[in-house]
Amino acid sequence: MSQENVEIVRRRYEHLAATGEHFTETTADFVWDMSKFRGWPEQQIYEGVEEARGFLRNWIATWADWELEVEALHDAGDKVVAIMRQRGRSTTNGLPVDMAYGQVWTIRDGKLARMEMYADPAEALQAVGLSQQDAHADA
Repeated sequence: MSQENVEIVRRRYEHLAATGEHFTETTADFVWDMSKFRGWPEQQIYEGVEEARGFLRNWIATWADWELEVEALHDAGDKVVAIMRQRGRSTTNGLPVDMAYGQVWTIRDGKLARMEMYADPAEALQAVGLSQQDAHADA
């Protein structure tokens, strides 16, 4: 089942890249949790798909040439760790961003149920009991 969960997350990112739509195949009680992202100054929890979509839409609007890349996906049972990289340029001041971060996706009944965001990919791995060594072995 866990490799199937990795494929669910992979398909969601492929769908996002193809359509711009991210939050399909989610549970009714889906939560986007930013509370573990060190220093995040804004809303911590986005409850439901509409709040999560609103957050992502607003976030993307602040960047020119925004790109999102999946660097790795790691199986953690009912969870999947996504190591992500985003690039872009601020629409406010033109400053570039190129940052890696981690996301822990919880899968329930074949659907995305929760996403927890981490500023440091290593923290996302640790949250599910994986080390960076384990992650390199998966890759």
